[in-house]
Amino acid sequence: MKSAGLSTAEAALRLRREGPNALPDAAHRSLARVALDVAREPMFALLLGAGALYLLLGDLAEALVLLGFACLSVGIAVAQEARTERALEALRDLSSPRALVVRDGERRRIPGREVVRGDLLILAEGDRIPADARLLAAETLEVDESLLTGESVPVRKHAAAAPGEATTPRPGDDPAAVFSGSLVVRGSGEAIVQATGPRTELGRIGSALGGIEREPPRLRAQTAALVRSFAVLGLLASLVLALLYGLLRGDWLQAALGGIALAMAMLPEEFPLILTVFAVMGARRIARVGVLLRQASALQTLGATTVLCTDKTGTLTRNRMAVALAQPDPPLDGPGLLRLAAEASEDAPFDPMEVALRQAAPEATGGTPLHHYGLRPDLPAMGRAWAAGDGMRLAAKGAPEAMLRLCAPPPAEAARIAAAAAALAARGLRVLGVASAEGLDPAHPPARLEEAGLVFRGLVGLADPLRPQVPEAVAECRTAGIRVVIVTGDHPETARAIAAEAGLDTGPVVTGAELARLDEAGFAARAVGAAILARVLPEQKLRLVQALKAAGEVVAMTGDGVNDAPALKAAHVGVAMGARGTDVAREAAAAVLLEDDFGAILRAIRLGRRILDNLRKAMGYIVALHVPIAGMAFLPLAFGLPPVLGPLHIAFLEMVVDPVCSLAFEAEPEEADVMRRPPEDPQAPLLAPGLVAWGVVQGIVAFATTGALYLWAWQAGLEEPALRAIAFTALVAALVALILVNRSFSASPLAALARPNPVLLAVLGLVGLLLVLVLEVPPVAALFRLEGFAAWHAGLALANGLAVLLILEVGKRLRNAWPRR
Repeated sequence: MKSAGLSTAEAALRLRREGPNALPDAAHRSLARVALDVAREPMFALLLGAGALYLLLGDLAEALVLLGFACLSVGIAVAQEARTERALEALRDLSSPRALVVRDGERRRIPGREVVRGDLLILAEGDRIPADARLLAAETLEVDESLLTGESVPVRKHAAAAPGEATTPRPGDDPAAVFSGSLVVRGSGEAIVQATGPRTELGRIGSALGGIEREPPRLRAQTAALVRSFAVLGLLASLVLALLYGLLRGDWLQAALGGIALAMAMLPEEFPLILTVFAVMGARRIARVGVLLRQASALQTLGATTVLCTDKTGTLTRNRMAVALAQPDPPLDGPGLLRLAAEASEDAPFDPMEVALRQAAPEATGGTPLHHYGLRPDLPAMGRAWAAGDGMRLAAKGAPEAMLRLCAPPPAEAARIAAAAAALAARGLRVLGVASAEGLDPAHPPARLEEAGLVFRGLVGLADPLRPQVPEAVAECRTAGIRVVIVTGDHPETARAIAAEAGLDTGPVVTGAELARLDEAGFAARAVGAAILARVLPEQKLRLVQALKAAGEVVAMTGDGVNDAPALKAAHVGVAMGARGTDVAREAAAAVLLEDDFGAILRAIRLGRRILDNLRKAMGYIVALHVPIAGMAFLPLAFGLPPVLGPLHIAFLEMVVDPVCSLAFEAEPEEADVMRRPPEDPQAPLLAPGLVAWGVVQGIVAFATTGALYLWAWQAGLEEPALRAIAFTALVAALVALILVNRSFSASPLAALARPNPVLLAVLGLVGLLLVLVLEVPPVAALFRLEGFAAWHAGLALANGLAVLLILEVGKRLRNAWPRR
């Protein structure tokens, strides 16, 4: 009786009970924990304190607005954390393999993460097995378990004698057991899932690697240090100001409000929010070019990469064989050489070489073979017999040396064929010998290929073509100061041929056998300077990464197997293959290629540099922004003038304008030289002293023009509401000017304005709309105490913003280079 598999309800219950079929990720904060963390922030406490003081003063409306801003700060953080987790979950789903299962009696293709214990798996050639399972049925099933065992020869599988038996064998122990991550290379089968996720053999190996940190430790540490430094400075300044004001004027309540306003103005609480926005948005941007970032720290190290160690097959090449040439020797009579090679192949092949042969000779697809001669451990050749007239034709193909042994041509001819095969191999081709035997008796087919009387017919050369975009990407690597090293298990000459075609250095070439004979010092000396490492074992990749790191390089390493995981984790940026890689490799890596495309790595590096540039622009802007806000909070208190900014105004600016502006900077296009400059020092601080100083200079200029306008208006005898309206609108215009100044590292404002950024236009429109709201809507204007606004004040504000923009652009031009590092 055919199994109906699990029901949908039972599968959902097991998924909830046992968890998804994936290796565990690092734990993320709950939303309640996020809210608690925000409530501990100084800005939250200051908002609550200011709200309490306004309640004491009897100003209920302003107190409620400030308390609303406090709740808004919690809401923004919680929403951002939820959005981050949803984005990361979506990225994890993209990298999850698919599985064909039977649910409710029907076959369904589901994400591999949703496979549960007890599912009935349907296996076919080319499938990646999603979980550990026990075979119920198998038809000529062969499985490649090399990702678990390191053995490249496929393992023949057969159905279990006792279907209900539950065992936990290791790979190689039980031919009825199949394991997560293995690849079906031949045949088909049905299997019952016995273990998923961390309980699989693959999961047990992956667990030994330990948890992978998802957060960017160094960026977060630097950001936390910046926030602490600014917070200490701001709190000390506000405390001193409040004490002086209270002692000199005796108004302690106003002193407390002024001190709180100054502290709020100087606290850079936006830094962590900006870092989160850039990490999440950056990961999504990089995902669009075919790379999933599993660790946000890769954003920084991608831009600092100096050496890119890449596999050849599937990364530089298409991982899809194609016939490059055929050499009949002697010229053929009768069926063509490619047709004979195709007739010796499977009807619906999975092997890339057989697929290529079938595509090259589609006329060989008709009919039914009379006899099949499979590969043997002692003979790397295969053949098939076909009806031909009244007799039978046997077509065979295999390794050239095996075919010469089967055909036994004269010594001189054998030497010529062997030399021709060696020459083709030196060009990077996979070489097959082709032979045939005509006029055989269909009633008495040969028992073995050795008995068929085969005649050697020629050589077929196949190549895994280079991806068309690789040469351009390699050239871009050179201009960006990134050295590309081929690390492959293929023959040295094959790797050299691909390197030459890609525009890479073709020497020195070092083999794994050579490295195995060296001590650590010799290994490092040979490996670090190599352009190609061929016939390399997975464990040698780890030693290579360690040697390159010891030499001061920032290393990106590609890999796909379980045995590659230590090297991927040890590299500064481990890049796992998404299409053919294991979950263990993905969990160990900082990034995952969705299409195993070398060009995607370069696109990710380009985006990594762009994102880091824009992150520095945003943080430089935040440094600059706090100076005029703090200055305009301090100036009236210090000189006994009417106050401009209270806690409400500062909360409005920092809770509305700042986060929105961070989105504008995140969307900034890349700098023109983003891939024409050398990699940056990975130990360089996120905000170098030069960048902080430049931000302070910008802030001083904005404060000077805004403060001067405020003092002019006060000298002109304007009333306090008009003074506050002029100063507030002029300050907003200055902050907008700072956004435009920080858009680009270049000193050309026209070039910066020509750079497309729809998000910036939306941000400027939103800022303008909010400004109209607080100035022109009477209840809101009264709440913000900006009832004195007049139309001519807008002209003063625009003039102030234009003055800030022009002064700072001239300052940029006077500098030789932007201090971005």
